[in-house]
Amino acid sequence: MGHGTEGRSGAGARERLDAVGPADVASTLQALATPSRLYILARLQEGPCAVGELAEAVGMEQSACSHQLRLLRNLGLVTGERRGRSIIYALYDHHVAELLDQALFHVEHLRLGLRDVAVADGVPQPAEPTTAAAPARSATAARRS
Repeated sequence: MGHGTEGRSGAGARERLDAVGPADVASTLQALATPSRLYILARLQEGPCAVGELAEAVGMEQSACSHQLRLLRNLGLVTGERRGRSIIYALYDHHVAELLDQALFHVEHLRLGLRDVAVADGVPQPAEPTTAAAPARSATAARRS
């Protein structure tokens, strides 16, 4: 998920976090904290569209969808390009799609009790299965905000 730096020895996550600013990273992650924004990003992952089409696709009022899009645009997760009287929204770049995909993979793994294979001294080691149940979602958390 880097910028062509895979496999290179470089700064670790803590050093990179210090370099870019933890508040900016936290803001990006907070943008993924509401179901309505996740639905918007998931729909935009399918391709660009106007706010009316987007609102209908995610089951929101157009004004509420516009509000969420404004926040996502201010955080650099989506772009808006004017085409005539409409603004066509799209994901900012492939990193946004990868953030959403990784969050989905993580939750799927939690529900299935899976862990990634651990690597020790360059040799893959079997991961220990988890015995704890995945965290339960409340009815409120399950609804779109």
